[in-house]
Amino acid sequence: MRRIDVQRLADEARFNRFHLGVLCWCALIIIFDGYDLAVVGIALPAIMKDLGVDPAQAGLMVSSALFGMVFGAIFMGTIADRIGRRRAIAICVALFSVFTAAAGFTHDPLGFALMRFLAGLGIGGVMPNVVAQMTEYAPKKMRATLVTLMFSGYAVGGVIAALLGKGLIESHGWPSVFLAAGLPVLLIPFILRQMPESMAFVIAQGRQAELQRIAVALDPAHRPAEGDVFTLPAQDKAVGAPIRQLFQDGRGFSTVMFWVAFFMCLFMVYALSAWLTKLMAGAGYSLGSALTFVLVLNVGAIIGAVGGGWLADRFHIKKVLASMYALAAVSITLLGYRMPTEALFLVVGLAGASTIGTQIVANAYAGQFYPMAVRATGLGWALGIGRSGAILAPIVIGVLVGMNLPLQQNFVAIAIPAVIGMVAVLLIDHRRSAVHPFSRTLQKAPQ
Repeated sequence: MRRIDVQRLADEARFNRFHLGVLCWCALIIIFDGYDLAVVGIALPAIMKDLGVDPAQAGLMVSSALFGMVFGAIFMGTIADRIGRRRAIAICVALFSVFTAAAGFTHDPLGFALMRFLAGLGIGGVMPNVVAQMTEYAPKKMRATLVTLMFSGYAVGGVIAALLGKGLIESHGWPSVFLAAGLPVLLIPFILRQMPESMAFVIAQGRQAELQRIAVALDPAHRPAEGDVFTLPAQDKAVGAPIRQLFQDGRGFSTVMFWVAFFMCLFMVYALSAWLTKLMAGAGYSLGSALTFVLVLNVGAIIGAVGGGWLADRFHIKKVLASMYALAAVSITLLGYRMPTEALFLVVGLAGASTIGTQIVANAYAGQFYPMAVRATGLGWALGIGRSGAILAPIVIGVLVGMNLPLQQNFVAIAIPAVIGMVAVLLIDHRRSAVHPFSRTLQKAPQ
């Protein structure tokens, strides 16, 4: 009888067609997710004109999805460790596809906001699950690269929304961009059939034949034998309440630090998304169309995410992430000073790389930090808490803008969270990470 550690098998595997399949599925889902989140910003001027809403009502319509994302990240991240990650992902895809499309049929702000809240449950819920899925199956030596490459699909979705949105709205009206978002629902049968399930969940269910197939897919050289017993390291086994496990084995303080880091990063991301164009226009810059800014920010985010993931696989991911927060503090502060338009776009790109890109690398780090059995739960709670920063950012910076402060002070206010986030990352105890040998030693020590 052989005892096969499936996590070790995944860690030591060489990248193959199976890994490419997981990457493509997760990236495709995140692209649709990013489109669904960005599409409101693209269509908002047309929606306001058509429905006759004022800016306050428009703010409610935009923020409703963010509120949904808070609950979706926490609930769907937690439930995935109980019902299976594949099923949770399918539920999330159904939520954000159906209800984003339904928003295109609404004719009043309240109905629109309700549909966007329900869509937000899926938009927020799918993120921790696909990150956990990619983290679980990626080879250890390229894990951060694959996770960040996959999650850069979020920015790709934003670019697609920007490129397609204007043409669709001009030709078919604003509901068309929401109806197009309903197409991913057609993928659900394929997700349920082709995407692998979490190994921790399959082991807990005792599905030996499925485990044998996963083992061969991870390592084609593996030869199944009758009586094989598949195991996980002690910290990767599902025992007790998943939420409680976020605070066990010395992870409690680091869990709170992840929450602080996510809050601060998402605060910066949404502060820039909401107020960058307004602040720059008020400073007298000729910035061109808002479309150009969306593209610059998201292209910078893709470069920052993939580059940060590549660096994290070659250096210490915690130090790389802390450095990205530091870059965010510098680049955002520089936005408050006058410079040529070309230099401004470069700095905006750096800001995108070090805010959206930083959040993507932070997702990868959280995915590696938590044991497999509670990975989606850990990511879900971090993203859920972080979303409160996304909700507060437009309000807080809006108050500051209303005070008519100098441009530099507004951007310093957005940059301060980067410093706090950097400190929070540096305070995370990496020895408690599931990938650190010290953590595994603790699990084996007598109680």
